[in-house]
Amino acid sequence: MGFSVSPPGRLVAVSLADGGASVSRRAPWEVEFSSAQLGSGVVARGCCMDDRADQRTCLICGDRATGLHYGIISCEGCKGFFKRSICNKRVYRCSRDKNCEMSRKQRNRCQYCRLLKCLQMGMNRKAIREDGMPGGRNKSIGPVQISDEEIERIMTGQEFEEETSMPWSNIGDSDHSSPGNGVSEANQPSPVSTLSSSRSLEMNGYSTALRDQYIGTQLSSHYQYLPHIFNYAAQSGLLPPKSRSLDPQSQTLITQLVAAEDLEPLGTPMLIEEGYKVTQAELFALLCRLADELLFRQIAWIKKLPFFLELSIKDYTCLLSSTWQELILLACLTVYSTQIFGDLANVTSKYSPSDEELQRFSEDGMEVMERLIYLFRKFHQLKVSNEEYACMKAINFLNQDIQGLTNVSQLEQLNKRYWYVCQDYTEFKYSHQPNRFPELMMCLPEIRYIAGKMVNVPLEQLPLLFKAVLHSCKSSIN
Repeated sequence: MGFSVSPPGRLVAVSLADGGASVSRRAPWEVEFSSAQLGSGVVARGCCMDDRADQRTCLICGDRATGLHYGIISCEGCKGFFKRSICNKRVYRCSRDKNCEMSRKQRNRCQYCRLLKCLQMGMNRKAIREDGMPGGRNKSIGPVQISDEEIERIMTGQEFEEETSMPWSNIGDSDHSSPGNGVSEANQPSPVSTLSSSRSLEMNGYSTALRDQYIGTQLSSHYQYLPHIFNYAAQSGLLPPKSRSLDPQSQTLITQLVAAEDLEPLGTPMLIEEGYKVTQAELFALLCRLADELLFRQIAWIKKLPFFLELSIKDYTCLLSSTWQELILLACLTVYSTQIFGDLANVTSKYSPSDEELQRFSEDGMEVMERLIYLFRKFHQLKVSNEEYACMKAINFLNQDIQGLTNVSQLEQLNKRYWYVCQDYTEFKYSHQPNRFPELMMCLPEIRYIAGKMVNVPLEQLPLLFKAVLHSCKSSIN
């Protein structure tokens, strides 16, 4: 019994062999899954489409977002505020400590902090020029990363003084807050929106084709992924937490799982010279190399699992074929997050998508982007430990709903084993967070859904998708 794998550098063939059993593999994101293969992680398109439209969230104030405005997900209110502030070269003052709360209700109380957050989150002031001339301003499209020094120059007005010789075109003031929020911008005109204009600003950045294509997710839709989780939590006494020691068997199983992990930094080079401009082809090649290395690590991980001899090669083949994308995504959000959201994000920041790429960005790509940003924030908030990651990975891998399995009952028993182990560990280690275990488990079906949705994103759109996701995630924690 053994595994034979293709060497790193090739994505076309990965096989698990024992008596001729093999699985042909294509490049990442080209694999097609059926609903049955994704199991409970798949939510039918119609089940939550009706509720998604109103669940987009502005990265500045948390109000209902209406699209990608000046490079980031934002509402009409913050979009209009940012445009007016930059076009009119306004300099604000904060009467507090320059750290005021930004929410739908509080955003108008401090214009300084609101503009500061717009800049910190990556709103692109250079995209405000309607005609893109002079100076090739439309080259700076999408979210941007600017230094603290440059932000300070904008906030103090020094940047505007240097640009007095560059007149801004009059593109109007549009600031339509979400319906029913009862908030309006004080002392600001609200003329008819220019969103439908053929010369709209966003036509030079993220096109109007993207603007209304976000697909959010109500919290209630997560329950459709794992409908039994809260009944299980109540029956098992998860809430409130019990004060006790960690079961020795649980400790042993967790130690074995962590030992099976390769927690060494990724070996794929992700350093880039200062000033170098990355092309779409170069970024795509890097993403493929990363996926290759991560996939190779997952195969090596399987051979080290404490229950490796309890399942057949055929079952391992089915499991890996259906979950490898999910395993890679989970790893990127946890143990390799520093490199992915640090080194890789720096590389993607050197890539400038063309107008055509921005305009052709698909609905599936937009949904994946928004869900990944949400998931990143969730993991960043939870600060998942290596022990929790190892348990989550095993639970996700041992998916008895996958078609083609020969020993479903054994898989179910193994899944339950690590489910209880993970619960036992979180109750012991995080007794002050009684909801932590269900929150961790609810991340898994979201990962499954995103991984399944990735196959619908055209390959040529992946560089833009990763650029947008990594920039938004990095900005949200800075």
